[in-house]
Amino acid sequence: MRIVAGSLKGRAIVAPEGQGTRPTSDRARQAVFNVLEHAAWAESLNGARVIDLYAGSGALGFEAISRGAGFCLFVETDDGARGAIRENADAYGVMGRTRVHRRSATDLGVRPGSDGEAFDIAFLDPPYGKGLGEQTLVRLIEGNWLKPGALVVFERGSDEPDIDTPGYQRLDARDYGAARVLFLKVA
Repeated sequence: MRIVAGSLKGRAIVAPEGQGTRPTSDRARQAVFNVLEHAAWAESLNGARVIDLYAGSGALGFEAISRGAGFCLFVETDDGARGAIRENADAYGVMGRTRVHRRSATDLGVRPGSDGEAFDIAFLDPPYGKGLGEQTLVRLIEGNWLKPGALVVFERGSDEPDIDTPGYQRLDARDYGAARVLFLKVA
């Protein structure tokens, strides 16, 4: 896996060892960021505050930083994945623009003041078929993690049934192989 575009283009992404994570493919990541760059409803990534939930290797958050995001908070419970995120941040020279939380995305609580302002963009890439992403969407609003009008990119299995997204406006949905990506906006 590599960063697809931006200031870190071509840099390898260290992934955690084992089968505990399912990274978004380079191709799907490129497609997602193309939508974020070119859709009429999309906001600029320049200076954006990003939260990457179920972060795994951090590929989505690092891609956002490479394309101009100002800060990314990575939320991940797996020790190996958090280590890979820190290793990547150090190798890319972006430690000062990142933070890693060991926290379950389904149990976020209220956003602490130490995390700064609410976030402009959230990436959710939970394990497929467990309903975790739907729970996380609720927690993001309950805990005031997202700014009004924030964008949410939610990856789920393309074979999963459609869902209600109370509190969010659905902007778009795209299928990339086994993944369906929902583009949502905080209502």
